[in-house]
Parts: sequence; C-alpha cells; structure tokens
Amino acid sequence: MDVAASAACLSRAFLTSWRCYPKLDLNPDTLCCKRGRTNLRCSVDSILRNHSGIGLKILDINLWHEKSCIPYIDSWLQFAVTPGIEEITLTLCEEYNFPCSVLSDGARNSVRSLDLTKCTFRPMPELGTLRSLTTLKLWSVRITGDELENLLSNSLAMEHLCLQDCEEIIILKIPSVLQQFSYLEVYGCWNVQAVENKAPNLTRFLLSGKDEKLSLGEASQMMKAFTLDRTDAVYYGRAELPSMMPNLESLDLSSFSEVHTAPMLPTKFLNLKHLAIQICGRTYSSPSYDYFSLVSFLDACPSMETWYLNVYQDRSEYESVFEASLHFRQLPKHLKLKSVEIVGFKSAKILVELTCCIVKSAASLEQLKLNTFDGLRRCSWGNNSDCRDEMCRPIRKAVLEEASRALVAITRYIEDIVPATAKLTVLEPCPCPRCRSTHKDDGSVDEMSAKL
Repeated sequence: MDVAASAACLSRAFLTSWRCYPKLDLNPDTLCCKRGRTNLRCSVDSILRNHSGIGLKILDINLWHEKSCIPYIDSWLQFAVTPGIEEITLTLCEEYNFPCSVLSDGARNSVRSLDLTKCTFRPMPELGTLRSLTTLKLWSVRITGDELENLLSNSLAMEHLCLQDCEEIIILKIPSVLQQFSYLEVYGCWNVQAVENKAPNLTRFLLSGKDEKLSLGEASQMMKAFTLDRTDAVYYGRAELPSMMPNLESLDLSSFSEVHTAPMLPTKFLNLKHLAIQICGRTYSSPSYDYFSLVSFLDACPSMETWYLNVYQDRSEYESVFEASLHFRQLPKHLKLKSVEIVGFKSAKILVELTCCIVKSAASLEQLKLNTFDGLRRCSWGNNSDCRDEMCRPIRKAVLEEASRALVAITRYIEDIVPATAKLTVLEPCPCPRCRSTHKDDGSVDEMSAKL
C-alpha cells in the first residue's frame, strides 16, 4: 500500500482529482496525526490550501481535543466554504465565534446542512435567505431565541432542527413559514421555558429538559412520534398527551423522578403502536411507586403492538411477592399487543402483578422478555469475549441477590401463564466470573435461591 500510494502521488491525474475531491473529513484519526498538534495543524492547513475548492460538497472539521487549532479556523473556512458546498460540520472543544460571513454569496444558496459544536453563532438579518438549508444542529452553541427565530424565518426549506445544551434560548419559536419542517429535537436546553410551534407539518418531536410549556398549534394533531424526558413524564404522558397529540403512533416517556402515578382516564391514543416507558431514578410516591398504575396505558392504547418498560431502581423498597398474597386484577382483552419487554424486573409484588395482568390481557402476545438487570452492558465494550481484561463492571451483592429472587418469581408466578404461542426470554446479570467475583463472599446468592 505504501508503494502504491507513493506511485499515485506522482500521478498528475491523481493530483488533479484530489484537488477536486468532494468530501473532506479532517480530524486527528483520518489524518493519522499522532506526533503532535503542530503536525495536525500543518496537515489541515496544507490540505485546504491545496484543494481547489471546486467540487467540494462536504466539509467535516473535528477538533474536539485540539485547542491549538482554534486560531486557524477562520482562514480554513474561508478556503473551504465556497459556492456549491452542501454540508458543514464543525466540532470544537472550546468556544469559537463562527463567522457568518462565510455563508454569504454562493455558499448561502447551496448549504443544506449546518452542524456546529461549541460555537458562538450570531446570524444577523444581513445574512439573508438560506434557500437550501434543511438541517440545523447546534450543540453547546451560544445563540438567542430571537436570533434562531430570525434564522429559521430565512430558511424556508428547513426540515430538521436539533438543539442541545444551548443555554441562551429562553423561548423557542418555530415560525409558520416552515412548511417542510417535520422534526424537532430539544435536549438539555435547561433555560428553555416554552416551546411555541407554528410550523404546520411537525410530526416528530424529542423534548428533554425541565417543565417547559408546550404550544404546538395545529401540528400537535398531526404528531406521529413524541419523546419526552423530564420529571413526571409518565404522569404527563397519560394525563395530558392523549388530548394534545391524539394521533401519535410512537411515544417514548423517560423520567428520572415521578411524583404522581399514571391516572386512569377515558382519553385514548387510538393509533399508538409503540410505547416505551423508563422510570430509572427516584420516585417520591408514598410508600413506593405504583407500577400497576401503568395498566392505564394498556387501556388507553388499543392499537399498541410493542411495549418497552424500564423500571430499574436499585434503591427502591417494595413489598416482596414472597411475603404477600397476589391479587390478579382482570382487564379487558388487548387484541394487538405482540411484544413486551421489562427491564429491571424484580420480585416486587406490584411488578409481578403488573406483568401477570399484561400477559393475561394480551390475546396476541408473541414475545415476553424479562431482564432482571438494568439493561446496560454488564462489561465494557472493550472486553474480549471471555471478559478477562480489567474493564468488567462490578455488580453489588444486593443486586445479584435481587436478580435471583426475580428469577424465582418468574418461575413461580409468570412462566406457567405465558401462552404456548408466545416466547418467554429471561435475561440474568452478567455471567462474567470477574463481575461476580467482585462481590463474591460466601456463596450466599446460591444459598438464598435454594431457600426460596
């Protein structure tokens, strides 16, 4: 390969084609710059200065760990952002003032995607209309709500907006002129107090933050997929969303803390097919969160086909199924539910009752997966298949003990009621010897299982 590369570098045709290459992905890995920051800066500088600018469509500059290159970015963008460019990605490790002037003239009419990380971005009205811009992604970018609204108003082809950790935005407004706008993602913008949408065709929305006020206009009736990550997301999803977004087909609710349990209400999601609920933090209900209240979603979603439920909370206290009598409450038959997965399954009485109720109600159940752990990788992704390195994730003794209790509860109360036409899959904690040996003391897990 070295000989072939050396020969190619002597080729005039190769040199000409390289100088018109349509995609430049400039980062330490692709440039193999492992001998210092100066080498990286010189490599990027040489590539951009020798590129003709003709035919360049995609520019990706990733300097996440390279502070020393910040002073040279202005000149690099001036070289690279030329008429005809379509995608610009700039990933930095410290704040940088993005020069909006590079988007003027011809580039303003051709750029389709703009992805900025760790920048100050102040688009002024003088920038004019970005006729082709369809995707805008801003991560840790300093931009106000008014500046963003002005930019969106001049980007009539906008379809996809992603905002993450943009702290200067207080009110997020999506103007009505965005007729093609369909996807909005707002993640970790903790100062956002309200989201006001007037774009008529918004169908997918991801919102992660605090208790923002939502004003989605007529688009809420067209919403097909919604993801909500906030306090009391499960309660809000059941109490407010059916009337606000009645035509949802996919709903993902994630909550680190739930204050209220899901209410039983007459409102329904008639078209919802996929539901995911994650309650993975603290709950403030007394004495503990009533997981059985989640059957309210079973009643509210007659078309639901898949239900993913993550209830992993390793510090919560619940009444054990082995210390109480079960009350199997009956619900009307659900005709569409085919697949159910519960992550963090425990021997808690209320969770066993919920699972039994779901199984007995789901007339079309094809798959039931019960994960007795937290659903994450047990060992680091860098491990060998035999987990013999030093990156195994330790498992506390109490967690292993509860997993054993959960296995016994599945065998005793659930296994026999799963219909023959459905497949039951039970996942245990990592079998890796190193993980288990971290807290292995006297074989108490096996003894406890035998006792139960």
